[in-house]
Amino acid sequence: MVKAHDESEVVYLGIAASPGIAISPVHVIARGFKAPDVYAIEESLVPHEQARLNEALEQTKKQLIDLQKRLENLTGDNEAAIFEAHVMILEDRNLVNRVMEAIADRQQNAEYAFYAVMQNFLEAMRRIHDPYLRERTADIEDVAQRVLRNFDANDDGRVSGPDDAHLLIAYDLSPSDTASMNRRHVLGFATELGSVNSHTAILARSFGIPAVVGLDGSVIDMVTLTPGILDGYSGKLILHPTAETLARYRKLIEQKEQIRSSLNAKRNAATETIDGRELMLSANIEIVEELPMVKRSGAKGVGLYRTEFLLLNADEMPDELEQAKVYSQVVSELKPHRVIIRTLDAGGDKLPVEPLTDQEPNPFLGWRGIRVSLARPAMFREQIRAILRASAHGKVSVMFPMISGLSEVWRGKEMVKRCMDELEKENIAFDAELPVGVMIEVPAAAICADLLAKEVDFFSIGTNDLIQYTVAVDRVNPHVAELYRPTHPAVIRLIKRTIDAATEHGIWTGICGEVAGDIRLTPLLIGLGIEELSVGPQQVPRVGQAIRSLSYAECAAMSDEALRHPRSQGILDLSMALARKHYADLLD
Repeated sequence: MVKAHDESEVVYLGIAASPGIAISPVHVIARGFKAPDVYAIEESLVPHEQARLNEALEQTKKQLIDLQKRLENLTGDNEAAIFEAHVMILEDRNLVNRVMEAIADRQQNAEYAFYAVMQNFLEAMRRIHDPYLRERTADIEDVAQRVLRNFDANDDGRVSGPDDAHLLIAYDLSPSDTASMNRRHVLGFATELGSVNSHTAILARSFGIPAVVGLDGSVIDMVTLTPGILDGYSGKLILHPTAETLARYRKLIEQKEQIRSSLNAKRNAATETIDGRELMLSANIEIVEELPMVKRSGAKGVGLYRTEFLLLNADEMPDELEQAKVYSQVVSELKPHRVIIRTLDAGGDKLPVEPLTDQEPNPFLGWRGIRVSLARPAMFREQIRAILRASAHGKVSVMFPMISGLSEVWRGKEMVKRCMDELEKENIAFDAELPVGVMIEVPAAAICADLLAKEVDFFSIGTNDLIQYTVAVDRVNPHVAELYRPTHPAVIRLIKRTIDAATEHGIWTGICGEVAGDIRLTPLLIGLGIEELSVGPQQVPRVGQAIRSLSYAECAAMSDEALRHPRSQGILDLSMALARKHYADLLD
């Protein structure tokens, strides 16, 4: 944490994860239990709120004592003793006094003051090295949630809350948290944990939400409703900004908006280099709510539809018809452009497909991607049938993730053929020529790309995983984050090997990983011979303008030199030199 000249202004330094600037009050959430609404109160109402706290505590104690008695009658004293421990938590005068003081100091409603105090207490517990004490946090979370449920949620006097525009501050956010957040209200977010390469950060960039990660222990001290500025360019969270700071950031927002407007004016122009090489520029999407953004961006269809957010964010797995309805909506709205639907890609730092009996010691090398689908054939069959049904409504391709060898491709294609046969017998329309592609994100797949190219219709390189598996770096681990290098010579050579194998066998190659949206590397990717780039909808105009500013011949000559270069930084410098030469104004 760095304090600015004015003591009221505090600047927290983190890692810039998604560009952009947002100005709004902050809303702090904790792990483990849901944050209640928060609103300011007049000083005269402090005793009223403190009385509400006592009422909620007393009601919770009565409920716990009743539960304890009922359990004693059923099972005996041992199992019921846990509720006695829960009651003791509520009777901890030190804890109660801290909440009473928080109500008075913060001048915020009782339930949120209780939540904030419990959040700090739980975070302190989670940092204890003793595993037994850490495990007790679940008991405390349960008690806290019971207390929160016993407050009157309809109390009058509310002036502000999380349904208003805010900056979301959290210890950590999962990919599903990010995908499901209300983006009309969440103007940006900051987390204590996280990496610029995590899937959560990737989603933030795709959605165009400013994000800062790695705030390093700061969240525990923050107070909801504090005025704030989130700077996703430099990785700063500024609380209590001065008038001077606010004026400077508002001017910067205005400048960025002018650049954005200029790019949007050209969004429907052809994405071809100045010497006539055309590239397909598509969008990555997670949810159907992104379709208007895709249309506005100028993207020519969807190069990556991440279906795990549909399949795993619901209370229960949607069936074939429910999936088909959503896929068909996407396909129909984006006609005549192509939509590439990736089958379930769960595991790693993405959404879990189901609770595992034994925790995986290394989920990145475990049960994920196509491995999950092949191990759950009934689930896989429903998804393939749903994709085939959608193919009757427009241009659809299917893509398998995490392919490591031919046997997985064959088994995936067998499922597609089986589902086609079933639908044909049922007189259900589908595209019998549905293109089938694979993700190249495991070094084994890139090395065997010449074998895979004989079996599929296209490749899509998932650079996020390809990089981490090639250089043996967990991309969400901050201790080794600096070793995660998109321009590592081995990564560049694997990309080139994949493109060349595809060209030799008459199929095309795209990139749908984060590298595709990094305009510092656009000259290198064009020079290597990539034919499609699929990026977040917000990134489409910028990447399109970068493509239109470059010469393929110049990029190809540079990439030949890059393939001979021994160092990651040297390769990045070569690509950056062309980027600066042709579109310095686009670089942040």
